This record gives sequence, C-alpha cells and structure tokens, in this order.
Amino acid sequence: MLLLLLTASAGAQSPEAPQVSGKPRTLAGRCGSTNWVCVSQCIDVTCVDQCLAEGCEQALKALEQCAASSGCGPDDSVCVARVCGKQCDRTFEPAPPSPEKESKDPCAEASVGAGTVPKEVVGRWTLEAASIRPEERPRVATDEGTDVKPRPDFKQALVVTPGGCFLLRTKLEEATLGRGNALEIRSWGAFQVDEKKGTVELRTKSGQAVGPVCGKPRVIGLSKGKFQQPVYKYDVEGDTLTLTSQAPSKQTFQFSRQTKEQPE
Repeated sequence: MLLLLLTASAGAQSPEAPQVSGKPRTLAGRCGSTNWVCVSQCIDVTCVDQCLAEGCEQALKALEQCAASSGCGPDDSVCVARVCGKQCDRTFEPAPPSPEKESKDPCAEASVGAGTVPKEVVGRWTLEAASIRPEERPRVATDEGTDVKPRPDFKQALVVTPGGCFLLRTKLEEATLGRGNALEIRSWGAFQVDEKKGTVELRTKSGQAVGPVCGKPRVIGLSKGKFQQPVYKYDVEGDTLTLTSQAPSKQTFQFSRQTKEQPE
C-alpha cells in the first residue's frame, strides 16, 4: 500500500536510515555535516526525521521556541534572525574557514556516471508516495490521522541522466530547520542498472548542502561522508518510476516524471 508522504512521530526509528561514522564530524548538540550526509541518502521522511534526531533535534526545538517567543510577525524572518541570532549560531555548526564552491551540475562530469542506462529511467522525477515501514504500521493505524499529515516542508527529486549519473535532491525548509533557514541537500553518483535482474544500485560519490543558514548563504561539502550503496528493484510504467528496496523492509517509493514546464 502506498501512502502520501507522511509525518513520522519524533520517536520513529528507521532501521534502514544511513549509519554515518567517522568523518565528517559535527559538534555535539548542533546540526551539521553528519546530519546532512545522513539526510542525503534518505528517500522517505521517516529516515530524514531519524537523521535529524541524531544530536540535532533538541537544538532545533530550542530555536523553534526562541522564534515562537520572539514577538516577530509570522513572515518576518529578518526580525527572527536578529532576536534569535545567537540561538541559531548554537543550533548549526559554524561555516568552515574556506567553504567550497557550489557544484550546480555535478552530472556534467562524465566520470560520475555509470554509462548508458535504459531510456525509460532517464529524466527528472518527483517523489509522490512511499509505503509505510512495517514497524510504523501499528502507529499509523492507532493514530487514525492524528500525526499522519502531508509534509509541505519535505520535497524530493531524482534526476537520472543518459550517462548513468543520478542527482538526489532533498529540500528541507523552515518548518524543519527554523524560520529563515532552508537547505537543499544533494547527493550524486552512478545510477548502476542491472537490466537482467531489474535492479539499480545508487553508488553515491559525493554531495553538498546548499542554502541560507542563520542569515548567511552556505555551501556545506559532504564528500568526506561515508555513503551506503543501496539496491532497488525498479519498474517504469508510463510516467511513474517505482523503486522497491532490496533491504528487509522491501519499502516502495513512487516517483512521477516531471515535464519540462514544471519547476525543479
């Protein structure tokens, strides 16, 4: 059964959420590179919630509380930045002394891709639905819609090029990161297709987190992260791409093809 993207409760745990160890390191109690590397490998929102819960959740709650008690208008991000600037600095790890440049088209490098892939998988895809993880089903049935709401702050797109490169983009907006903060977390690598088995392996090579944080533009490099190489069964029917995890959960993700007229 496929459902619209759902909100996971704060305690939701995802056994398949990426486990990040070693570099990059994030300051204790702050949101940073370790969290973004983890998020960059997620497809479903439950996984994202777990990534943010790792040393980051309490800091985000404190920032949210500051904004709520700031006396600023609901759309006055400038006011919030002024009143909660110090709290924001305590929430996110500081920018590196020499930040890297934004990689706007990482798939332009021929070495990133896996080579020719089936024509039907090539294109821009938007995540529309995800199946419920087995461990989440009792909670969803019990809540009867109380916590099961669409996530307007979670947007994800997958780009697959003819040369076998993929770019996975996850947008986290202020509803998640605090008023005035937003990051597009990107990962890219080889879209390795095995047509005989009907599977694809996402061989992530690098990534970045890009966007405004605490009133300043950020480009956070994720190349030092340890990325998993997940394998999915894939199926394309018309303008729908379905990926089914080959991990024990067998979780299914459904993407719709974007037209050229649709904004990215």
